[in-house]
Amino acid sequence: MKAIKDSVHDYITLDPVATDLLDTRTVQRLRHIKQLSTVRLVYPSASHTRFEHSLGVYHLADRALEYLGVDGDRARHLRAAALLHDVGHGPYGHQTEEVIRRRTGVDHDELGDLLGDTDAGEVLRDHGLSIDRVAAIVRGEGELGQLVSGELDVDRMDYLVRDAHHTGVPYGTIDHERLVRELTYRDGALVLAEGNVQTAESLLLARALMDATVYRHHVSRVAGAMLERASERLLESDAGIDVHRFRRMADHDLLVALREDVPELGERIEYRDLYKRAIWADLSATPADVVELDHADERAAEREIADLADVDDREVIVDVPGRPTFTEAGSRVVVDGVPQRLEDASELVPGLRASQRAGWRMGVYAPAEHTDAVAAAAEDVLGVRAGPIRD
Repeated sequence: MKAIKDSVHDYITLDPVATDLLDTRTVQRLRHIKQLSTVRLVYPSASHTRFEHSLGVYHLADRALEYLGVDGDRARHLRAAALLHDVGHGPYGHQTEEVIRRRTGVDHDELGDLLGDTDAGEVLRDHGLSIDRVAAIVRGEGELGQLVSGELDVDRMDYLVRDAHHTGVPYGTIDHERLVRELTYRDGALVLAEGNVQTAESLLLARALMDATVYRHHVSRVAGAMLERASERLLESDAGIDVHRFRRMADHDLLVALREDVPELGERIEYRDLYKRAIWADLSATPADVVELDHADERAAEREIADLADVDDREVIVDVPGRPTFTEAGSRVVVDGVPQRLEDASELVPGLRASQRAGWRMGVYAPAEHTDAVAAAAEDVLGVRAGPIRD
């Protein structure tokens, strides 16, 4: 058994399948995709990668299997899925996920076709593992799938504590060892055992705090929106890069391509010369129809705002996030012998839901010299009430 030193979990011991998977190009590529993409423009030490995160997810999955009493062939498939769960990500991870989905209809956790044509797929076959079973687990299907992709999954447990560790913020600190020890199955559903309402609440609270202070920081939001627009322009250009090649890029590959073919945004992203917020509005100041804008509507609004402000339409970005969701509130914990949804068992959930709604913001971004004109135009076009913006 091979052991690897990890900054979060100390030593991680790999089984033979994981040892061979680790040396594939499919998995090694994750060394070159940063876990927090544009968040590192806010927190300089957040330079950790999806490679080390994948090792952490593998480790927590292995620990959970031990406590759940799952072994043999089922455990081997689960451990492989845990290690491979992020190989479908494109460059900059979630920041380019929508760009890829709009062109392929494929999410990053749909690995069946991808694994079938890679060296990782060959390793799975050599060890007698089913690619289809591994892919199904990554998608969250079945009892074991809940452990990799569900409300109480080890993916979430690792990234919260790892992201907190590397950003230096204390908010993602959770007792992940207790969480994996207390997992159990009831009627095919993954739940936390009796006496763990507070354990579940800690996961919920950590996610809410990390979301507010790290994942949705306005600088990362601006940079991420710029990266998405730049990626779209790259794929629409004559650079000869199709979406399938784009999906297999690493972070540095994309940055080089953007600098060469979309320099108006690529160079700004590389040197953190970012657009500024012209509009930064909460839910109460944003008309309902604006909250529901889809991708095409956002692009149309950008052109209309740019025309009214008399600026190049490539210098206006409308960024409307989805409505706040709190999937972790659906996690289940046993109370008085009966599995309950956490939102029914905890008095914290309503307050955290309200906090998420209060923290929602839609943004309109532009170069600093155009923010006043763009703000005025955006108010007319979108009907948004723009308030003061504090940098």
